[in-house]
This record gives sequence, structure tokens and C-alpha cells, in this order.
Amino acid sequence: MSNESANSAISLVAIQVGNTRTKLGLFLDGKLERSVKFEKEQLAEIVGEVTRMWTELDDCEISALVLSTVNEKDTTSLHSMLADQLGEEIYRIGDGSPDSMPVPIGTCLDPNTTPGSDRLLNAAAAYELLQSACIIVDCGTCVTVDFVDGEGVFHGGAIAPGARMQLDAMHRGTAQLPTIPLTKPVGDPWGSNTPDAMLRGVYHGIRGLVWRLVEQYAERFGGFPLVVATGGDSELLFGDDELIDRIVPDLTLLGMAAAARAALLPDTHEATPNRSRAELGALGAEWANLDDAQDLLTNDAEDNRGDHD
Repeated sequence: MSNESANSAISLVAIQVGNTRTKLGLFLDGKLERSVKFEKEQLAEIVGEVTRMWTELDDCEISALVLSTVNEKDTTSLHSMLADQLGEEIYRIGDGSPDSMPVPIGTCLDPNTTPGSDRLLNAAAAYELLQSACIIVDCGTCVTVDFVDGEGVFHGGAIAPGARMQLDAMHRGTAQLPTIPLTKPVGDPWGSNTPDAMLRGVYHGIRGLVWRLVEQYAERFGGFPLVVATGGDSELLFGDDELIDRIVPDLTLLGMAAAARAALLPDTHEATPNRSRAELGALGAEWANLDDAQDLLTNDAEDNRGDHD
């Protein structure tokens, strides 16, 4: 990495290792130019694409390789292969080690609680984007529904099995339920055959779960926060749902860029400090800045609807 000017935008190759897939993002001068997904087993293809992306940053003043993972077991080989191939430092984000990059988001959690780095990165990116209290719905291997208050503090949330995990569990846990792909149910609200019934149970179950949690968060908060969805199944599950204000497929990658800016360009970013429960007190609607954020959503929501994965 070169670091000649603290006033320059940072360029990145971001490597996000999930439980099922690995996603790569190329940031040029702070802007996400493209992202691409691979199955986690495609190590050679991942290394090849990271190498191609890295060569595109040769002329950038400040550049870095950053990696975040929720699956350390499957990350060891990838990290070793990338280090051998590129000979560059790879910054780790939020993995709990002393030299890892912190995620620039305050937390209000029970002592010794360590949420997944993907949840914190989503929260950091959503708050940076909206500057408002918000709820983040991540639809991937698991479904998470997390709350960030109007001061940019992450309070935690809920975790449930994702759509494909539910379908797989029904097949594995029974003698007669088949293996079926995840698709959006169409036609009557009731399934007239077993696969349709399974799809409806999973699809509407997840949507109902998220609706109920959002209602509970809003009641506790004293206002209705903006709701952002992300993850590989977000468009399928919530693309037509009025509950969701915005779908941002690359939210975790954007959070990784925010972490890199905070760590490598500290003069340009002020991270939110951690807050204790006693300091925060009861949640209140006065923390929200919903009007400004709603203006942002109104101006560009339609453009972003065309970019979902």
C-alpha cells in the first residue's frame, strides 16, 4: 500500500468471505466500480480475480487489500494463497485480533458479546449512508434484522435461518419433503403441491418475521426507522415489499470501505465511540433524523432498484 497523502481518496480491493459465497469489490478513489461473487470453494478463481483487480490499482495514490470473514475456517487457505500470489499486506477487518481494522460503529451490547463482522459492517455502511436511525435486514445464509440508533450506535438484533437453510432443513429433517430451489411463490396464496407449500412457508415466514421485528424495534425506539435490505436473497424476498425503503446489495463491501477509510485516512473519518447502556439510557425518537434521510431515498431509490443482486 502507498500512503503519500492523507487527503486522497482510498482505492481498495475488498474481499468479503461469507458462509456460502465470497464477494469481491473494486473501489477506485473511494467509489465502488464493480463487485463479483464466487462460490467459496472457487479459490483459484477468487485469487485470479483479486489479482486482476489489484493490478487496476497500480496508479492509485493510496491502495489497500482488505478482507472480512464470518467463516475463519474457509478463509485460511484463501488468505495464504493471496499472500503468496500478491506479496502484499492484507488488512483484516473486525476479526478480533489486536492488529485488525476496527469497524467504525459504536455498540451497545452485553459484555463480552462479539457480533459477526458482517453485521457491524452493514450497520456502519447503512448509518454512513443514511445518517439516521435504521434497521438493516440481511438475507443470506441466515437472516439478520439489526437496529442502529440515530447516533450511529449498533444495538444488536435478531438472527434466524435463511431461506435456503430452511428449505434444506425441511428436506434433511423429514422422510418425504423434497429438495427444491428457492424461487418466489406465484399464484394462489396456498400451495397446491408439496414444493409450493414449502416455498410459501419459507418465503412468507421470513417476510412476516421481518415485519414483526421491525414493528417491535419501532415501538421500542419511539419512531419508525428507515429499513435497508441487503444480501443475496434480498431482492427475491423483499423487492416488492413496502416495508423496505432501500435495497443495497453491496452494503457489506461499503462497510469495508468505511472501515479502511477510518483506519488508513483517520483525518477524514470520525468513528462513533462505544456507548454503555447507562450512558445511552432509554431510546428516544429525538435521535432520528428521518426527514433528511427520506429525501435521500426519494431522490435515488428508483436508480438503486435496478442494481440488486
